[in-house]
Amino acid sequence: MLKAQNIYIRLLTLNDGNDLLQLEKNNQEFFQIYTMKRSSDYYTIEFQKDLIKQKIEKANKDIEYNFGIFKIDNGELIGTIGLFRILRGPLQSAIVGYSLSKNQNGKGYATEALKLVLEYAFSTLKLHRIEAGVMPHNVGSIRVLEKAGFEKEGISKSNVKINGKWEDHQVLAIINPNE
Repeated sequence: MLKAQNIYIRLLTLNDGNDLLQLEKNNQEFFQIYTMKRSSDYYTIEFQKDLIKQKIEKANKDIEYNFGIFKIDNGELIGTIGLFRILRGPLQSAIVGYSLSKNQNGKGYATEALKLVLEYAFSTLKLHRIEAGVMPHNVGSIRVLEKAGFEKEGISKSNVKINGKWEDHQVLAIINPNE
């Protein structure tokens, strides 16, 4: 568990299945603006528990780490953040992605969670570079990344299919400051 002022993050476990399902259901319309299309079975407890099992296996293989974002005051799961496509060898890099409940946006929680994940990535995992891709109109998410020290690098054209449409993504990255 890694703590900040208002939130803490920890790796997701099977015990988080119901809370993760509730988070996804409560934010289905909001999350769909920024993510790929979800199948109808995505919103079932069986699917969410299977997804968590896969995430645990990937962490055990050092290829992906998935954290829940929880409020310190009541332990509520308010979002997720993860390090994906971890590459070792000469790259030592990963991609970060996160989502936060719509009603928790604008309170600094995503920035706190991102800073915790960066500390974990650079200090514990010894990664060199973390990258993020954000749709250019998602100004709030770009601000979160910039507050954590990410710098804009360019635009990836027609990079990710979101709701049936290929979307451009602003690429931002941060280099391990401890190196």
